[in-house]
Amino acid sequence: MSGKIATREAYGKMLAELGETCPDLVVLDADLSCSTKTNIFAKKFPERFFNVGVAEQNLIGWAAGLAVSGKVPFASTFAVFATARAFDQVRNSVAFPNVNVKIAASHAGLSVGADGASHQSIEDIALMRIMPNFTVVVPADGPQAALATRLVYEHRGPVYLRLGRPAVEDIPASVPFVLGQAQILRRGTDATVIACGTMVRESLLAADDLGREGVSVRVINMHTIKPLDQAAVLEAARQTGAVITAEEHTIIGGLGSAVAEVLAEAGGAVPFRRLGVSDQFGESGEPEELFERYGINARHIAAAVRAALAGKR
Repeated sequence: MSGKIATREAYGKMLAELGETCPDLVVLDADLSCSTKTNIFAKKFPERFFNVGVAEQNLIGWAAGLAVSGKVPFASTFAVFATARAFDQVRNSVAFPNVNVKIAASHAGLSVGADGASHQSIEDIALMRIMPNFTVVVPADGPQAALATRLVYEHRGPVYLRLGRPAVEDIPASVPFVLGQAQILRRGTDATVIACGTMVRESLLAADDLGREGVSVRVINMHTIKPLDQAAVLEAARQTGAVITAEEHTIIGGLGSAVAEVLAEAGGAVPFRRLGVSDQFGESGEPEELFERYGINARHIAAAVRAALAGKR
């Protein structure tokens, strides 16, 4: 996979590929398979695909039952439904008994676009990272989403895989994609931007702009929010002296909060900024318009870096 592809589409294609060699893999959807791209698997393996209808709580319950029966279920729907609507079932049927359910949720974040606030899940990372036993993964592009899907299948335990609606450009990476290990995409000495999902590309663009000003920025793809790569965070703070986080999510409880917790507990007093949605709901608009309005595009990331650098001085 290369070029420009939505993470949800890369996920759907990899599910179908895994289905060839993984007979225990089953896929469930809540009547949104054309959008989550689980329809690719359904066409190939109809006997291992289950559409539970518009009943997200049942989706999670079915998945938990199949996991207890020895299957590896991937349960898919929109992120806003998988996390908020089915929270009780996720907590009590998946997290508490620690069963091997994979929740792969698409249409996360502001980039859902014109569907507006009701469908823009900007709280899902916070909801899932507080859940004991869960791993939380946010791939930045199509190839990473495909790799993540394979690794999530191989991982034993509950996983939340966050996927997006729009096609996104590939992110060049010279380091392997390993769950729980941050990817340093660009070395830098003046400041560090730690990002996930769509914000990784925006962070690289911001680093390019700042580079033309003589500012050296480290860019980290923190694709696994839980367990967080604490060593990468602390090393970045120690070596660059300023840290900025960027996420397509509320700044409360997500990547920024996770990084802040690590820095605070380590006692490291470095300039720190969180970029994300600031304690408000989204609205209808094109993704690029929303990224600008809510202050999470490359221009705003670069501005946050400059502010952090001023704090260093």
